[in-house]
Amino acid sequence: MARRQIVLDTETTGIDPKQGHRIIEIGCVELMNRRLTGNNFHVYINPQRSIEEEAIDVHGITNEFLRDKPLFRDIAQEFFDYIKDAELVIHNAPFDIGHMDNEFALLNQGYQNTHDFCGVLDTLKMARDLHPGQKNNLDALCRRYDVDNTKRTLHGALLDSEILADVYLAMTGGQVKLNLNQNKDDSSEDQKGGIRRLSSDRAPLVVIAASEAEQSAHQTRLDIVQKEGGHCLWRAE
Repeated sequence: MARRQIVLDTETTGIDPKQGHRIIEIGCVELMNRRLTGNNFHVYINPQRSIEEEAIDVHGITNEFLRDKPLFRDIAQEFFDYIKDAELVIHNAPFDIGHMDNEFALLNQGYQNTHDFCGVLDTLKMARDLHPGQKNNLDALCRRYDVDNTKRTLHGALLDSEILADVYLAMTGGQVKLNLNQNKDDSSEDQKGGIRRLSSDRAPLVVIAASEAEQSAHQTRLDIVQKEGGHCLWRAE
């Protein structure tokens, strides 16, 4: 029986759907028995709310650009029919699935949660199992598996899905490039000449606490890093 997989990515107005954030772009690439079919799905969506500046910095999609785009309810059935019964291949799946479930629930039309009508494969979890202690965001995986991502100056759902499809196929059937130093999360200080120690007669360091606004901005940036599969030293995983 043919195995149908959909490599999927979304872009959103912000991180947390519980805070009212919405999907603004969906990009999907179809694989049939591990072969690209060209039967892709791509749409921009008017979220009916403003996009956070931090999110615009990541994907470059503006409120003005989305004003004349369809609402999610206008494309929901087509999107549902496209992904139904397939296995979704997603990098950091809980993020995208959380937003998708939220969008379907807001319609109040009886749509099930995504896990009830699709399989889900999380390539971030797969990459962390294969390469523990290394960077496993999409850019790092492209370097590790020699996947060309030179067109990826900003995040975009369709482009990222196309790149992830190549990465996924390489991860599950290709040769890994063993360039470990390039992909290490840890500092290379010890490799370059040992541990640096502070002089005992040094004056005490002045500690300046971050303001609430700075802490909030820091947490927002960490959310974005984790969405892309980055490893945050400030958060336990």
